[in-house]
Amino acid sequence: MKIQKCLFLGYDKKKTSLISFLRSKKIIVSIYKNRVLNYKIAKKFDFIISFGYRKIISKDLILKIKRPIINLHISYLPYNRGAHSNFWSFIKNTPKGVTIHEINTGIDTGKIISRKKIQFKINKQTTFKLTYEILIKEVEKLFKRHYKSIISGNYTAKKQSFKTKLNFKKDLPKISSWNISINDFISTYKS
Repeated sequence: MKIQKCLFLGYDKKKTSLISFLRSKKIIVSIYKNRVLNYKIAKKFDFIISFGYRKIISKDLILKIKRPIINLHISYLPYNRGAHSNFWSFIKNTPKGVTIHEINTGIDTGKIISRKKIQFKINKQTTFKLTYEILIKEVEKLFKRHYKSIISGNYTAKKQSFKTKLNFKKDLPKISSWNISINDFISTYKS
């Protein structure tokens, strides 16, 4: 059996358990963090995972590669596409969750491989940081549950049923700390 090579865009092994997980499955993983991806690099890998990658992947590259790049997104797509999706799910009171999807030429508009809704019990101690950390663990669990079909490309992805507004980093209001209580922030944000 051929050893597979994965290009992991975004987080390193300090930020996600998925790199060690993939390596434990005898997959060669190369980490690519802060540089813009080009086709010369991308074509050397059997599959590409994007998780926490903050660069836009060119349309040309997306259309040229043999397999879709897989993105792990901490929102329940199609809700809260783009930046700071966890934050916007509370502000807009939309479903919270995680999604694994194919990257296409739009932003967070690709076909959905798997997703999971997450319910949070919000109290005075619940912060944006805490919910973000929970969502990171949940999307990692979802990936681990489906990794065989994802790395083999043997899955059925479904087109997103509708499109929502894209959130940009510039849209984010000033926040003193992600450790602020969600309830406290929302009460001041809406007043």
